[in-house]
Amino acid sequence: MHPKILDLGPLTIHTYGLMLAAAFIAGIWITSRNARKAGISPDLIWNMGLIVIFAALVGAKILLLFSDFQYYSENFREIFSLSTLRSAGVYYGGLLFAMAAAAWFLAKKRLRFWNIADLAAPGIALGQAIGRLGCLSAGCCYGKPTQMPWGITFTDLYAYDNVGVTLNTPLHPTQIYESTGTFVLFLFLMWRLSKKHAAGQIILEYLTLYAILRFIIEFFRGDERGFVLHGLLSTSQLIAILTILGSAVAYYFLTRRPREVQQN
Repeated sequence: MHPKILDLGPLTIHTYGLMLAAAFIAGIWITSRNARKAGISPDLIWNMGLIVIFAALVGAKILLLFSDFQYYSENFREIFSLSTLRSAGVYYGGLLFAMAAAAWFLAKKRLRFWNIADLAAPGIALGQAIGRLGCLSAGCCYGKPTQMPWGITFTDLYAYDNVGVTLNTPLHPTQIYESTGTFVLFLFLMWRLSKKHAAGQIILEYLTLYAILRFIIEFFRGDERGFVLHGLLSTSQLIAILTILGSAVAYYFLTRRPREVQQN
């Protein structure tokens, strides 16, 4: 893998940063495209996207600190270290903060959150699929050692110095697992969006299906990412369980009210 695309002394362009930017742009573009079909201004989606990007980056970093609170509380200066600042953080933190920021923005614009969230769901999945390829290039979110023929071996010392990826050992390509899974999820959600659905149903399907995917992939992850319940579950697995339960409760209440059916 190549963690750096360009390295000219003081100027370094990291592959991960470029892929992350591409992920955000692709996700917002797909959402704006879906919004146009639904009669909503694409400019509004791009404006919301800027707020969502900032919230996602902040939220991912905050959950990173909480997921390994003991380490950072004992090594406070590491919060401002280069490795921490370069880290993308924990995806679920970014997702939760981004959804909260989007809800705030839409409330100010007097737009219905669930309707816009449905339009955004495929874009979120596509952004993840692209972003995880950035993780692959950087070596972060790496897997456990494996003897499977599709295992990947990292050899770049720069990647090791930045994210601590295990070198010269075949690892589960967990980044590819998630990238492939979320791309399939993107295709499924685009298909679902074209069919009749209750407002909020598409985003809840995304949250549920991604939570299941992430819960499974976490078993193959080998990086340090924080654990709960005496090491029984990773932080993301616990959040995945809570997300599934929360989505089920939200779906129950959405279907209890007079149903607003959409077809794009």
